[in-house]
Amino acid sequence: MIPTDLASLLDIIRHHGEAAYSFMFAYAAAHMLLVAIFAGYAAQGGAFELGPLIGVCWAGSFAGDIVRFWVGRRFGTRWLGRWPRVERAVRLVARLADRHYAWMVLVHRYPYGIRGIAGFAYGASSLPWPRFLALNFVAAGVWSAATVGSGYAFGFVSEKTLSNASSGLGVGLLLVFLVLAWALSRRLERVIERG
Repeated sequence: MIPTDLASLLDIIRHHGEAAYSFMFAYAAAHMLLVAIFAGYAAQGGAFELGPLIGVCWAGSFAGDIVRFWVGRRFGTRWLGRWPRVERAVRLVARLADRHYAWMVLVHRYPYGIRGIAGFAYGASSLPWPRFLALNFVAAGVWSAATVGSGYAFGFVSEKTLSNASSGLGVGLLLVFLVLAWALSRRLERVIERG
């Protein structure tokens, strides 16, 4: 039952709607940028409803960072001793968060290397819970609207410009779009690491 083309995959998503939204909640909690972009593309194809999809991604992203913040606040960085590279990264992000918390909370979901550890770092920093919750709520909403919306827009443009005969080209363009999104997030990660 593995889909062999994009239309089959969209049909599977349509058929398993509630499970697909749960899947998106979990992936949004992990800030899976490319999955959220693809979900926006799928929403444009009718597999998801755009409003509920943005809401589910918003809730997932918000909840995921709350859990990571709690773990960071509760355990600090001592539990990361087995992974010294990750521990150093979390400490670096915690220091940045102490100085630039508003900016950090708003952009950490986009760069590849930082989005998984930032929530832990915020918890290990001196950022107060209420301030984190407010910034995280706004940032999760912006992230979900931007990622799902960009996938939806790409789907709209590709549908308007490509005919059914060139659906292979549409899949190819989707892959190019996803690779470009990934490459840009990696570049942003390097810029943040230098700063």
